[in-house]
Amino acid sequence: MTEPFDLITMGRIGVDIYPQQTGVSLAEVETFAKFLGGSATNVAVAAARLGRRTAVISRTGDDPFGEYVHRALRDFGVDDRWVTPVAEYPTPVTFCEIFPPDDFPLYFYRRPKAPDLEVHAGELDMAAVRSAHLFWFTGSGLCEEPSRGATLAALAARSGDAAGSGARTATVFDLDWRPMFWGGAGGASGDGGATGPEAMERARPVYREALAHATVAVGNLDEVEVATGRRDPLAGAEALLAAGVELAVVKQGPKGVLAVHRDGTTAQVPPLPVEVVNGLGAGDAFGGALCHGLLGGWDLERTMRHANAAGAIVASRLACSAAMPTPDEIEAFLAGG
Repeated sequence: MTEPFDLITMGRIGVDIYPQQTGVSLAEVETFAKFLGGSATNVAVAAARLGRRTAVISRTGDDPFGEYVHRALRDFGVDDRWVTPVAEYPTPVTFCEIFPPDDFPLYFYRRPKAPDLEVHAGELDMAAVRSAHLFWFTGSGLCEEPSRGATLAALAARSGDAAGSGARTATVFDLDWRPMFWGGAGGASGDGGATGPEAMERARPVYREALAHATVAVGNLDEVEVATGRRDPLAGAEALLAAGVELAVVKQGPKGVLAVHRDGTTAQVPPLPVEVVNGLGAGDAFGGALCHGLLGGWDLERTMRHANAAGAIVASRLACSAAMPTPDEIEAFLAGG
């Protein structure tokens, strides 16, 4: 039997097209660079950089950008066997604008539909999903069929195998809120659709269904509000625990991170000072380091401190996937290096 993966992530994949000039609009940018992108993909890269054996479940277009994605995954040490092509749809690209320290607009090009939403339940390697020590899924992967059904099927498989899966560590729900994805075909393409309360109303019952299968939930205040209807960090964490998870992690930006475990353990980790260059990859770096700590059986405080440091490091760099830190970099940063 093949050794289980430390981490399998399922969700968005594509190409990030980042400007090489900051503080200006896309209309004024003169040069760009391309990077592997997609939140679930970046988390797998971040964990691989920390020494974990990782894989991604997703789909690309059958095009040169899809070829680039496969090459980049392999270069980062991420298994790409479950990233398959879709002939009908192009590989998504995402542009951003960079206005440090806290304004980073994203422009998703996912028309007419993103291939990462064409993951079908019948195509999943359920044995690998069940045996993975940690399985990471995203809110955006729940926005449209067949990805929604495939994600829920994977979660049900892991939940149903609870008695016989002693190696499994956690099933992590990245609340990953993108309201423009929840408006039907247009919204899933990232060029319109529902926003605000309407999108939240569509998403909340789906989020609640997924929470019943998760052991960890992680998100910022907006994402916690989508899942629970609560915006206060502690109330939101408690609502996530009541929905079924064992650990709730609430990211509060300049106020740090709050983590609450069902056993009563809590950790309130303050933010770490950095000169922000691009904040878009910080959450994914946080996620990869969170997975690393969970897989290592670390205590809650240590896990949150390392995840917070990983996010801060990437926020101080331009890229996302290519900027993920090594263990030595995180330790040096925590030590004041």
